[in-house]
Amino acid sequence: MDRPKVTAGRDQLGDFAPQFAAFNDDLLFGQVWSRDKELSGRDRSLITLTALMASGILDGSLGFHLQTAKANGINRTEIVEILTHLAFYLGWPKAWAVFRMAKEIWTE
Repeated sequence: MDRPKVTAGRDQLGDFAPQFAAFNDDLLFGQVWSRDKELSGRDRSLITLTALMASGILDGSLGFHLQTAKANGINRTEIVEILTHLAFYLGWPKAWAVFRMAKEIWTE
């Protein structure tokens, strides 16, 4: 799957932390996320969502990864089941927060 080039690092931190921005855009999103033979984008989305939710990262980066999960083929029924399952392991309040974000993305 051809992924759009991510420029968030350079857009948001390029002037302040150019090397970190380059790692974000070129290494993480350019090289790691493109390794589809080793792990699908869909699987990477599931792992990333779980890691962010577990860490309590409930900001715009989680929103970005929810949108990426949808683009990687995770449908509405699946995201509801994923978040319900994770609620029991990671915390009910976290699940509520992520459900509010997911509801905005899976509007169909």
